Formats: sequence, structure tokens, C-alpha cells
Amino acid sequence: MDDQTRIEIEAAAFRRLQKHLMEDRLDVQNIDMMNLAGFCRNCLSRWYQEAAVERGIEMDKEEGRVAFYGMSTAEWKEKYQSDASPAKQAEFEVAFAENVLKEKS
Repeated sequence: MDDQTRIEIEAAAFRRLQKHLMEDRLDVQNIDMMNLAGFCRNCLSRWYQEAAVERGIEMDKEEGRVAFYGMSTAEWKEKYQSDASPAKQAEFEVAFAENVLKEKS
């Protein structure tokens, strides 16, 4: 497979993941994704923003979120985000600490 084809396939897979998270699985909260997978929509939007910046495109964190979410952070939170239970918050604290340790090693 040539590089251009690989890039196009990767881009198509990313768009499908984005669509799935933004249309089909609005019920899944970011904290659930973080607790299970170690990343969430915010991570994906940050990676998008970082990739743009690496290519010389000025984009701040909020612009990256708008590009990924299709709306502002405030609008997303108002429409789709619910409060995390204390149990989910505690699980996140443990998962976050484990991810930090993995990144350092």
C-alpha cells in the first residue's frame, strides 16, 4: 500500500470514529471513555489541534474542540454532558494516575 492510500484510509477511519462518537454514542460520557480506554473526545480533539499546529496551522484548544465536536465546549456540555458519579470520579482518579505512571516509564 502506498503512503497516500494509507493516509486516506487512516483519515476515513478517523472520520468514522468521530461520527460514531458524535452521532451514534452520545450516551457515552467522556469520563466513561477515559476510565475504559484512557482517552476521550477531548483527547481526540487535542490530538487534532496538535496535528494542525505541527503542520503550521494556528489552532487553539477550543478551535480543536469545535473542529472535532462540531460545536463549542459550552454547547456540548449543555446538550450532552451529565454529572459523573462519585464512583466514576474515583475510578478516573485511579486510571489517570496509572496513565501518568505509564507515560513516565
